[in-house]
Amino acid sequence: MGILLGAIADDFTGATDLANMLVTRGMRTLQTIGVPDAGMDTGDAEAVIIALKSRTAPVRQAVDQSLAALAWLQRRGAQQFFFKYCSTFDSTADGNIGPVADALMDALETDFALVCPAFPTNKRTIYQGHLFVGGQLLSDSPMKDHPLTPMRDSSLVRLMAAQTRRPVGLIPWPVVASGEEPVARAIDALRGKGVAYGVADAITDYDLEVIGTAAANHVLITGGSGVALGLPDNFRRQGLMGAASVPALPAVEGRAAVLAGSCSQATRQQVAFASRRWPHWKLDADRIAEGAPVLREVFDWAAAQPKDTPILIYSSADPDEVAAIQARYGRDRAGAMMETTLGAIAKGLVDAGTRCLVVAGGETSGAVVSALGVTGLRIGPEIDPGVPWTETIGGPRLALALKSGNFGSEDFFSKAIGMLP
Repeated sequence: MGILLGAIADDFTGATDLANMLVTRGMRTLQTIGVPDAGMDTGDAEAVIIALKSRTAPVRQAVDQSLAALAWLQRRGAQQFFFKYCSTFDSTADGNIGPVADALMDALETDFALVCPAFPTNKRTIYQGHLFVGGQLLSDSPMKDHPLTPMRDSSLVRLMAAQTRRPVGLIPWPVVASGEEPVARAIDALRGKGVAYGVADAITDYDLEVIGTAAANHVLITGGSGVALGLPDNFRRQGLMGAASVPALPAVEGRAAVLAGSCSQATRQQVAFASRRWPHWKLDADRIAEGAPVLREVFDWAAAQPKDTPILIYSSADPDEVAAIQARYGRDRAGAMMETTLGAIAKGLVDAGTRCLVVAGGETSGAVVSALGVTGLRIGPEIDPGVPWTETIGGPRLALALKSGNFGSEDFFSKAIGMLP
């Protein structure tokens, strides 16, 4: 039937999060790394997600990459488009969510798009336009100290309005809870007032399904993976969806390794849990900066570990340590230094026979898949909400799990590796 849904994700873990959501709803889904070549074979995929590394890129670069991804999806006949960003709306007053959404709206010649990053399963909810992380407002959550996109406001209406030239409105929860027809009427009312973006409240999965159903005829939808809950059934009701396939675990043989670059509270807890059980190595930013032979040291250490035991290599640190490192080297240099190092470590480990990688953090995941030359991912079963196992397309054949820094249970790393045959 060809591609039904074409999605553009602003980082690699966000793309796999969305892919996981669609696969669990029976939609055959392929994820690409970057804008694919013109001749890429998408097989029987009903949804294609183009994963970009644009979340913290310069605005112009993020816009250009997103428009290139849109053009590729349009050439493949996609019927609906989805701009996927983080469930904690990771961005700054300068972008990139608003500028990219504006550019996509212009290119698609549409006058309205939903804004809904809610993901209740992972405790991201929206009420009266305010984003909550668990029981805390976003601005009170650990996201307020994110090293690249500190979130100091919880109002999605204000956050979006600061990034776009278009008016932003609200679809409040009592409307959403009333069903898709009231939501559709609320959207029409906002459109009638010239409002281009509608922030939709959502506190349950039912709310997300209602919102997704109400958006069946929208050309463009923006948000987190949660709002995609209702999209596959829209196509199914139109008779466009083929039979659902059961996602399979990747079957590979070789060492398992975890690479953690995220400094989120969730990843730090996962690192602490795994480091009590597995051999582990913490990267030292100062030694990397001074040009010490860190890669050789890591590879020698890894080679000395038992082959049947997973290893953990990480740069994750608490907010005070991150702030000190950024003060010494600058935010951009500090981040790039760690990403480059983790990418090089991934390549060296794979060259030495590692075939199972769990990667924590969006920026880290981008560095790793780029270093490995991966061009696409087949989506497998879910490990934890928002995180599936995948099998690589292009580059070496690997089992790869790309985890958003904020996602996953404390024992996520061992749970993930324990699932594999």
